[in-house]
Amino acid sequence: MKTIRIYQEEDRKEVLTLWQECNLIRSKNDPQKDLGRKKGFGEELFLVLVNEDKIIGTVMGGYDGHRGIINYLGVHPNFRGNGLGRMLMRAVEKKLRDLGCPQVNLLVWSDNTEVHKFYEKTDYKKANDIVLFRKRLIEDE
Repeated sequence: MKTIRIYQEEDRKEVLTLWQECNLIRSKNDPQKDLGRKKGFGEELFLVLVNEDKIIGTVMGGYDGHRGIINYLGVHPNFRGNGLGRMLMRAVEKKLRDLGCPQVNLLVWSDNTEVHKFYEKTDYKKANDIVLFRKRLIEDE
């Protein structure tokens, strides 16, 4: 039976392994540090999908009182194509909606066209009216 629950610190190793298997670790961010940084900042929005005591999916949501954000959505490759990504998205969207979040944004690598299609199927629209600017404040070595 598959269940969704809030991430717990003892999930760390398994989550990091899953992120590797899902090819979610591509930026300059250190995923170990990302897990530490999430602590104390909307921890109830960091969800894991469990099947038979094994974590097979994650989604990390955030909300700043203005907009929500989705990060680290991933489902183990052996479990894809069964609606589990949608299940995780619905779960985190419900939590965000319950917090009063009016809109969710997310970032996807431009070359990750498979994921673009997934989000389009889940009613996300590509924003052609904005440009992303970023500035690195802390280097993860």
